[in-house]
Amino acid sequence: MHPLLEVNNLSVKFGDVSVLEGVNFSLEKGDVMTIIGPNGAGKTVLVKSILGLVPYEGKVVLNGEPVSTQLSRIGYVPQRFDFDRTFPLTVKELLGLIFRKISVEEAKIVCQHLEIERLLSNKIGTLSGGQMQRVLIARAVINQPQLLIMDEPTAGVDIGGVRNFYDIVRHLNEEHNMTIILVSHEINMVYSLASKVICLNKQMLCSGTPRKAITKKILDRLYGKNVGPKKHTHLH
Repeated sequence: MHPLLEVNNLSVKFGDVSVLEGVNFSLEKGDVMTIIGPNGAGKTVLVKSILGLVPYEGKVVLNGEPVSTQLSRIGYVPQRFDFDRTFPLTVKELLGLIFRKISVEEAKIVCQHLEIERLLSNKIGTLSGGQMQRVLIARAVINQPQLLIMDEPTAGVDIGGVRNFYDIVRHLNEEHNMTIILVSHEINMVYSLASKVICLNKQMLCSGTPRKAITKKILDRLYGKNVGPKKHTHLH
């Protein structure tokens, strides 16, 4: 039986510049994997490679098939969602194209779980960072993807919103058995939430379960001896 996702010897170059070299990992259904590393380590490039958004060498396979044929089974929450905040688009309208692919009742259940049902008539330009993240997650999961990929999804979200966000991630994983990839700088979240971790700095410096893979030596190699990733004690 195939793993849900297999990434084999993935490398990316932009011109003569090597951005990623020889990345290998696999995910089983129900895994939560975090990708950590310093700015410029290639984390977003790895995510975009999996999604086929940048050219790469190597192989990316979902359900034993090339990922290019399986994109409808992947939900994606980008690092940034750029939009004109003055554009008069409501949350319901933003989600509307996706609603047409599933029943209204299924869409309502997703909105209830993410606590955005009361926001459906709001203009997206009026939403807080945490509210916008919930809407983007709804947009990504409403078709019940097998794999959900989120690239630094708590950037710009207040601490209370971060805690609620990780509660949502746990719910999606535990109650819906959704396989999740998270790009993050928050080391405590890795320990409390992830079943697997990749430590990335253009190459894979470690992989495995967080408590075995993330050593002080690895953190020093990733961030330097006097610099570390963000810590949020409320995630313990």
